[in-house]
Amino acid sequence: MILDVPEQVRKTVIADGNESWLDELPGMVDSLAQEWSLTIGSSLAGGHVALVVEATLDDGTPAVLKIGVPGRDIGPEATLLRLADGEGCAELLGEDMDRQALLLERLGAPMYDIVADPVSRHSLLCDVAVRLWRPIGPDIDLPTGAHLAEQYAHRLPGLWEQAGRPCSPATVADALACMDRRRRAHDDRSAVLVHGDIHELNALQASDGSYKLIDPAGLRAEPACDLGTIVRCNPDLGDDLRARTERLASRTGVDATAIWEWGTIYRVFSGVYACSIGFQPFGELLLAEADRLTA
Repeated sequence: MILDVPEQVRKTVIADGNESWLDELPGMVDSLAQEWSLTIGSSLAGGHVALVVEATLDDGTPAVLKIGVPGRDIGPEATLLRLADGEGCAELLGEDMDRQALLLERLGAPMYDIVADPVSRHSLLCDVAVRLWRPIGPDIDLPTGAHLAEQYAHRLPGLWEQAGRPCSPATVADALACMDRRRRAHDDRSAVLVHGDIHELNALQASDGSYKLIDPAGLRAEPACDLGTIVRCNPDLGDDLRARTERLASRTGVDATAIWEWGTIYRVFSGVYACSIGFQPFGELLLAEADRLTA
């Protein structure tokens, strides 16, 4: 089988020293296609931590086959999709954790391509997030928001050096302070099921005209953890990010300070990480805004 592996996926795998996985990939896809009775179609671009290809079930149902790159544990995503059961997220049709593979409902175009007005997009993203959120106890094996904040705090300084210090020291310090506060704010009693990476390209149109999310990180966290990514994304729109935060808080009833701090965390960490793997201009845009806010 000949596969068209998107360049960003290839770069991620090579940067992590896992080039041999690229050689094994065609055989893996062929094996999964046989086991799940799939016809494999074109590769889909956009991400960098998984190969995603169009697939069709033997009954004609359109689907998507997703295989995580080495080092990318797809287990939390599978857990979230099982719990969501198609509400707010793409439906899970099959899974193979040994090969880090998921078979998913195929959705339509991203919200970014359909809804022109950014404020309307942000409101729709709030609505789809609320559909997903549900109480979730500590017995469910998902990482917490506290764990995520701690993990980011541990990785950020090294990534910043590796990427050539692409933002100011003050911006890094601000993000680290936010990470510490959100880590300490985690409370198992009020945690909900959280997507972890909500933005206009991760919300695709379903057959009924509504939107569903794809590529969930899968977390047990405070709702602000999701809304922070809406504050992070597309900082070049020119709107006031503080005002955007207040609108999100008003629409969902979630604390504005918590939303802002998660937005800061995502903006800086995502920007530095993107610069470290050459994912541009995304990284530069995020960090230019982060530096402006801490100047």
